[in-house]
Parts: sequence; structure tokens; C-alpha cells
Amino acid sequence: MDDVKNTQFYYVGLILVAIIWGVNFGISRFAMEVFSPEVFVFLRFGLALPILFGVLKWTEGSVKVEKGDLLKLAIIGFFGVTVLEILVMYSIKFTTLANASLLNVAPWPIFAALFAPLFTKEVMTPRLAIGGFVALIGVFLIILGGKDGFDFSSQYMLGNILALLISLIGALFNLACMPLMKKYSPLRVSAWYILFGSLLLFPVTLGGWQTIQWNDFTIGVWGAIAYNVILCTVAAFVIWNLSMNKVGAAKSNFYRYFVPAAAAVTGAFFFNEQILITQIIGGIVIIFGLAWITMERKPITAEVSG
Repeated sequence: MDDVKNTQFYYVGLILVAIIWGVNFGISRFAMEVFSPEVFVFLRFGLALPILFGVLKWTEGSVKVEKGDLLKLAIIGFFGVTVLEILVMYSIKFTTLANASLLNVAPWPIFAALFAPLFTKEVMTPRLAIGGFVALIGVFLIILGGKDGFDFSSQYMLGNILALLISLIGALFNLACMPLMKKYSPLRVSAWYILFGSLLLFPVTLGGWQTIQWNDFTIGVWGAIAYNVILCTVAAFVIWNLSMNKVGAAKSNFYRYFVPAAAAVTGAFFFNEQILITQIIGGIVIIFGLAWITMERKPITAEVSG
């Protein structure tokens, strides 16, 4: 019984992180009025690094990893931070927000469940499949129920393909972290792959620094930076990786379905976007689907295969 209660705690962590990421859609939209997307992403991860390594040193007494794992962490950082964040920016540029949201969020957990056996001993249980399918219906209702709908015309094809790639690369990125998190803490893994991802991201930002008007920063701009650094990166990445390590990558990734729900609520509060009844129903459906997954009595242990 204690194990089940402990697992519920990690589910709450997954929900919290998904909400933080969903709210960040609105905050990032505001920040893009001041920064180029590349610069803002680099600030988010670059400013988080001293905090991550400082907390790591304070809590664990060391920041070291074995030399043999540096290449693995560099590859994970390249795909999980550098490539993934650039794809996110350009998927939004070349397709609608509705398309990007749907193709980014919806397939991600499915890819994670399909490829999980390559990295872990996780299995797709009937409860996970049913709950995930129900939650997926909720995602469709939230995104397709919005006023923009879904447009699959050819002019958006490049952005649609990029958004779908985000789901595939993101799922593989999550799964690739799992073996390392059997060896190191989620905090240590997060700090190191964010370090490599940020270093590789920096060259992409070189054209954007000169356009920033640093003297014109408002409290709102500084707040957006602080939110992205402290909550959206430091807290969210550590909590997500810790929770994912406890309940399994395949199961955890279905909790990404809270992201579009949180993004829709943020749009309503800060950008006066209308929330329609279909979207409210979609949010309720997501909650039911994920609650069904959460109630599984025997938690999945993410043991490393091999």
C-alpha cells in the first residue's frame, strides 16, 4: 500500500510539470516580443545551468560522471535540447499552433510506449493502452475544439512534419535517459545533458543578441525569464525525470496530455482566448483517462534491459 501511495506522489509531479510546460506556451509568446526564439531558449537553459550544478554539488557532494558516459550525455543533450528546441521553434513558424500542438503532444506517448522495450523492460498493459487512448481523445477535443481547428493543407506540410519529428525525437530522448538514471540521479543526468545541449545551441543564437534592448526590460520580461529558468527548466526537468524514473517512461509520457489543457487555460487568462465547451469536455476526458492509468495497482518498474 505504501508503494502505491508513493507512486501517486510521482503522478502528481508529472501533472505539475505538464501544467508548468502548458502555461509556458503563453509566457513564451510574450517573451518572443523581446527575444528571438533562439536567444530565449538559450537563456532558459544557459541560466539554469549554474543552478542545476550548484544544487547537484550541494545535495550530492559531487558533479562528476564517468568519462565513458560523457559522449552519451552529449548525444542526448544534442537531440533532447539543441535539435528538439529548434524543431519546436520552426514547427510553430511553418504550421498553425493547433497543428503543432496536436502533432507534437499526441503521438509522443505513443512513440514512447512503442520504443520503450528497446531501452527498458516496460510493458504496455491493457490499462495503460485504454487510459492512454481515452486521454488522447481528450487531446483531440481540446485542440480540434478550438476556434483555429486543424488545417492539413499542403502549405503547412513542412511544419506538420517537423512537429511530428518532435514527438518521435522527444520520446526517444526520454527513453535514452532511462539507463543513465539507473546509474546517476535524475538531477545529475539533467544537468549534464542540458550543459551539452546549451553549448551546442549557442552558435545558433549568434545573430540574435544585437537586437535585444536590455534597458527596456520590464518586470514582466524578467518574470518570463525567471519562470523559464527556475520552474520550466530546473524544477520541471528534475521533477519529470525523477517521476519518470519511478513510474516508467511509457506511462509518464501520457501525462503530457495535460500540456494542451494548461495552454488553453493560459490563453484564456492572458490572451483573452475563448475556451469552448468542447475543450472543457476534452479536459475532463483527459483527467478520466489518466486517472484510469494512475489507479493501476502494480506500478511499472523501469528496469534497464540487458
